[in-house]
Amino acid sequence: MRVIVRSVNLGGREFLFVCGKGGVGRTTVSAALALSAARAGKRVLVAMCNTKERLSQLLEVEPIGNENQPVGPGFEAVNMTPETALQEYGRMILRVRALYRAVFGNRFVMAFLRGTPGMDAWSMLGKAYYHASHRDRSGTKRYDLVIVDGPATGHALDMLRVPRVLCQIAPPGLLRSEAEAAWRMLTDPNRSGFVVVSLPEDMPVRETLELNGALQGELGLPIAGLVINGVYPKLFEGSEREFFIDLPQRLPADSSLVDLASAARSRCIRESVQEQSLATLHAELPTTSLRLPHIFAPEFGRAAIETLSARFDPCWDGVSQ
Repeated sequence: MRVIVRSVNLGGREFLFVCGKGGVGRTTVSAALALSAARAGKRVLVAMCNTKERLSQLLEVEPIGNENQPVGPGFEAVNMTPETALQEYGRMILRVRALYRAVFGNRFVMAFLRGTPGMDAWSMLGKAYYHASHRDRSGTKRYDLVIVDGPATGHALDMLRVPRVLCQIAPPGLLRSEAEAAWRMLTDPNRSGFVVVSLPEDMPVRETLELNGALQGELGLPIAGLVINGVYPKLFEGSEREFFIDLPQRLPADSSLVDLASAARSRCIRESVQEQSLATLHAELPTTSLRLPHIFAPEFGRAAIETLSARFDPCWDGVSQ
């Protein structure tokens, strides 16, 4: 299948947030993006959000914990938890050890932070933001690109609303200034982008359109592109589909072709749904898009991710494939 990437250039971005409905393949896309970016010479961090970690299974590496750890050349990953992320983020922004102990060693302060609505989400998003933007005294960044493997749609939107709310309600001080800086980065299309993942099926497409509306309409966040995952190659044309959809009913019940005809019918129905879903996405979500093929393999692991990652290679310099 020839895939056209129209004006997609992720090369200059420091921060990508991968989002979409549960089950559409956000972790798969995050892993493929990271492998591709690392091949392009970038130092990459994939930050998962307190999830049931499966990135290590896809990449066939050791389990990934709550501290940044190498998983490949130029590629690190972490499965952030709110408590660990809050403490680590605190160490990063309160660079003076005594000041950190005074704040995070105070049980009243910690009780307040843990009880503040949205603080769990902010601790993880803040850690990802810090890694995407921080430079050491020599001006060097540890990572060129941070990819957040975001939670499912509702939780992702709740997470992304937090810094804007903090900008509005937090009193002047460190928390508010950090939230303002993070929001500036999140809304800057030259620095950040939101990768929306969907499947070519009815319900994922509906949720994708709602998610896109919230990201752009409500929050004003830049969409880097739409990734349509699990696209089946077309085997049947319209007239052929009509024939095979009706075929099982026309065969005798004891025909040796019933199972084969039923399989053909199922594939024709899937292709019809996929075609309609793709048409809806492209009509109602006019953004740059990339299709990832469905991988037919007994086990979905590193080889499959490597195959998919090659589809992203042109995205780092804006070249179409």
